[in-house]
Amino acid sequence: MPQLLRTHWIPVGLIVLAVVVDLATPHDVTSAPLLIAAPVAAAPLAGVRGIIAVGITAMIVHAFLARVDGTFGWRAGVANQITLAAVTALAVLIHRMLRRQDSRARRAQYVAAVAQRALLPRPPAYLGDLRVGARYVPAESEALIGGDLYVVQNTPYGIRAMVADVRGKGLGAVSAVSADLGAFRYAADEAEDLPQLVHRLEWALQREGGRRGGTQREEGFTTALIAEFSEDLGTVRLVNRGHPPPVLIDTSGGATLLETSEESPPLGMSDLSDLGAWHTPVDSFAFPAGSTLLCYTDGVTESRDAAGRFYDPVGRLPHLLGRRLASGARLTPGQILDLLIQDVGRHSGGRPHDDQAMLALHRVRAGPVRARRGPAMPPV
Repeated sequence: MPQLLRTHWIPVGLIVLAVVVDLATPHDVTSAPLLIAAPVAAAPLAGVRGIIAVGITAMIVHAFLARVDGTFGWRAGVANQITLAAVTALAVLIHRMLRRQDSRARRAQYVAAVAQRALLPRPPAYLGDLRVGARYVPAESEALIGGDLYVVQNTPYGIRAMVADVRGKGLGAVSAVSADLGAFRYAADEAEDLPQLVHRLEWALQREGGRRGGTQREEGFTTALIAEFSEDLGTVRLVNRGHPPPVLIDTSGGATLLETSEESPPLGMSDLSDLGAWHTPVDSFAFPAGSTLLCYTDGVTESRDAAGRFYDPVGRLPHLLGRRLASGARLTPGQILDLLIQDVGRHSGGRPHDDQAMLALHRVRAGPVRARRGPAMPPV
């Protein structure tokens, strides 16, 4: 708001500058071009009344300066007055066109925001003793929907979460995100363990790629990190399919990268395996009370500074969180993500190079999660 107020003074500044230039230069030097620029500058900054007021002010100032210089006449003074009136009318037309375009852009942005909330709703803040925070930072501020996603779900087999990044951009990526979310929500409730869950996701993505055809069938894939918490939240089991590994943040702000024990390709690439399906390694890690599991897409780790250095969450998070946590501050998962977003923005110079989806899962205290148990499912 302060910056907006400062920009409204630009037309006034042009008029003042015109007066200074005219009085400080010989009589045959005119400052009329600066006065003519004033209503044009007001077109995107002021309303219709403001533009007309600037135009009339410019005409009055020009008439006064021309009288002082003795140059007011048909050849210069009157012609410049007619030009100022015409430019003021043109500035009003430009203003109205800009308003219509801005209105259309706002409606489109509103529709995109509604679509994003429908496609990628924010997870519940609490799931038993697990607090959840989620953030989405688009690479383009106008495009609120991209190819990154997150989802957290309480299932018959424990709390399960996924952070993923589909290949591609635009509407094709949005369609793939919708397919991934639908497949996860169904498979997370039905699959008894993570290998079965991954198998069902693979099958769903292969089927969706076959429906879309073209390069989506041959080259479409999704990098994904899938997490499953034990009933007492003391253990987190991870499956990493070509995705950046998550970071475990302890109570003092220390950060540990949870790397996979075995590399696995992204989801949707089973056709490249001679066996028809890739092995799904599951890694288990302790998840003590007070810890936070931070998951993100490669828009975070691939952000570069002016020297081309990638952002390092493990190196930066202790500096961001250590002092605050050591002073006794209690940071919510959302606050941790906000600090991370700000730090990534500083590192990359303020503009993200790629979409960023982030999920923070914080264990409040030890204790069982009240989740219903479902019937055992036949093996896949």
